[in-house]
Amino acid sequence: VQLQASGGGLVQAGGSLRLSCAASGLIFSRNRMGWYRQAPGKQRDMVAHITSDYSTMYADSVKGRFTISRDNAKNTVYLQMNSLKPEDTAVYYCYSYYGGRNYWGQGTLVTVSS
Repeated sequence: VQLQASGGGLVQAGGSLRLSCAASGLIFSRNRMGWYRQAPGKQRDMVAHITSDYSTMYADSVKGRFTISRDNAKNTVYLQMNSLKPEDTAVYYCYSYYGGRNYWGQGTLVTVSS
């Protein structure tokens, strides 16, 4: 299984970014897909996930600003991030989950300047 995250970068506060995570080696449509993030010196925290039936869940800190979506035809999960804040600065990791197995991508860095 490979999860390739992309789309990170440097953005000013109030700006937007869209992260993508392309998956291979798994039956994508069956998997719950999601994003975690880890800021320097902090633990890795859940950001959002989307289930195989398209139910979504968000961390309180990103509700109303971030939107997770998936395209099963492209084996890709997205995270649209709007109204970014400096506290959103972190390495963002995508993951997949199915049948008790978790897989992680390599992470993509998002830096939000004030």
